[in-house]
Amino acid sequence: MCAVDYAFKRIGGKYKARILWYLNMKKVLRYGELTRTLPDITTKMLTQTLRELEDDNLIVRKMYYEVPPKVEYSLTETAHELIPFIAHLHNWGKKQIEKESLTNRIHPDERALAVCQTECD
Repeated sequence: MCAVDYAFKRIGGKYKARILWYLNMKKVLRYGELTRTLPDITTKMLTQTLRELEDDNLIVRKMYYEVPPKVEYSLTETAHELIPFIAHLHNWGKKQIEKESLTNRIHPDERALAVCQTECD
């Protein structure tokens, strides 16, 4: 298997890298916080993506046995190694958005833009 294929099977898709990015910035997030941070994700997709990230040893799921139940997610050491690459993608993406918005070729999703401005800057 090619190493690029291996890597993208772990972090590819619409949500995985974004979840890792936001977990890196906040250190620990609960399920509801992740839902608010990713306004375009469904409950089913968030649950599935979190399970896949946990199976790939990229996030830690910590369950507190209390009422109501509390679950927190954080990055593993393996995931921390990915953050510089995701940061590079983040910087590239910001530059491209700026370029494209100057030529009015794109209209960014307002919800996603608001989250990025709140969380990333």
